[in-house]
Amino acid sequence: MAETKKAFVSKVNIKNKRAAFDFLLLDDYTAGIVLTGTEIKSIRAGKASLVDTYCIIINGEVWVKNMYIAHYEHGSYNNHVERRDRKLLLNRREIRKLASAVKAPGFSIVPTLLFIDENGRAKLDISVARGKKEYDKRETLKEKEDRREIARSFKKNY
Repeated sequence: MAETKKAFVSKVNIKNKRAAFDFLLLDDYTAGIVLTGTEIKSIRAGKASLVDTYCIIINGEVWVKNMYIAHYEHGSYNNHVERRDRKLLLNRREIRKLASAVKAPGFSIVPTLLFIDENGRAKLDISVARGKKEYDKRETLKEKEDRREIARSFKKNY
């Protein structure tokens, strides 16, 4: 008998929309996150934010800074700290690639998506990114508006 596997769709997809606007995203990696206490419960409830987050490499380890995970509403006195540094789980080869990419001026590591995988673990998509100039941002907005206009005219004609 042939078994059919259903594609897993995570209910939690917390995006960093600002990252795609402010940065040119180059390489993507998926990393696990070291969480404590009630943090996973808050993430599953969708109470997290990637606004103004960034990653740094310290002593061969990748850390995400300034990631907001709200207090768990049913947590007790040992609830977690909202904006603490959290360690990312990557293998050595990936950390070396990230470290060599970030050494160049103008490049940084930016979190783009926080999600729950099929095993119930929190994962973070990170990208090596280069900052955009003001004219690049205007060009991005123009392309987005053009795509929207084409979709409107296509929808109107059919």
